[in-house]
Amino acid sequence: MQELTRLKDSLSHYHALHSRYSDMATLWELGQEEGDESVCPEIADMLAALGKEIEHLELTLMLSGEYDANNAILTLHAGAGGTEAQDWVQMLLRMYVRWAEKNDYKVETLDFLAGDEAGVKSATILVTGRNAYGYLKAEKGVHRLVRISPFDASGRRHTSFAAADVMPEIDDAIEVNINPVDLKVDTFRAGGAGGQHINKTDSAVRMTHLPTGVVVQCQSERSQIQNREQCMRLLRAKLFELERQKQAEKKEELGGDYQAIEWGSQIRSYVFHPYSLVKDHRTGTETGNVQAVMDGDIDAFIEAYLKGDGKESER
Repeated sequence: MQELTRLKDSLSHYHALHSRYSDMATLWELGQEEGDESVCPEIADMLAALGKEIEHLELTLMLSGEYDANNAILTLHAGAGGTEAQDWVQMLLRMYVRWAEKNDYKVETLDFLAGDEAGVKSATILVTGRNAYGYLKAEKGVHRLVRISPFDASGRRHTSFAAADVMPEIDDAIEVNINPVDLKVDTFRAGGAGGQHINKTDSAVRMTHLPTGVVVQCQSERSQIQNREQCMRLLRAKLFELERQKQAEKKEELGGDYQAIEWGSQIRSYVFHPYSLVKDHRTGTETGNVQAVMDGDIDAFIEAYLKGDGKESER
């Protein structure tokens, strides 16, 4: 049913674009017949908007991976550097939330661990909408920040790192076997500012999958039962992704060298000082408008990744 709905949506989108093209052609013909040049600016605007949508539609055709259409689970972790790195995670989190909002995706916080003094140590969000994973998989890797630190009284330049991990949300139709015996479940009090119940009961949940060592936790919900459910969603996605990586590594052993994304091998650099530049090291795409990027304008980087050879780094 989900696939049927997606196909119907694609067909409806095509018919809508075709109808707009027909309207534009009719307007042009009428203008030609009546010698009315005033329609030219309107047609130019319609043509530019239509061209932009067609480019976007062409891009979605590249999202042919088995799980590209799924929702995305995005996790951010601060690297070494204390408060500076944690502030960088908060900046990236805001960037991705802004990007999601601009693209009409819904965002749900699954886990959030505030920094000791400022910023965020780690955060996990669920981005819901068609092709969310297909687009956000381009963001998996290490992101590097260079700026004058607001936390350094001497005004020195600092370099900070944060890691982004992206997984597809796995629906119930895909079987991921989790034996309850293999789970270690711990409960604890949620951290951070809260309301009437948060911080007063052991509502936060941490699950450890003993055979693999995978650990997930959730403290965003007020109920322990809800946090358990969120943990299971995260765990299923992580175990599924782990199995996919194992299979990819086996294929690479037979077919060539395997190069994993490792800490310190950044995929993108964000330079605030001594000049303004954001550059993706995989595709060479860059822009000097750092503020626009931090406000969620990252489509150029994602499109370049999907159109180029960036897919190789997904492994």
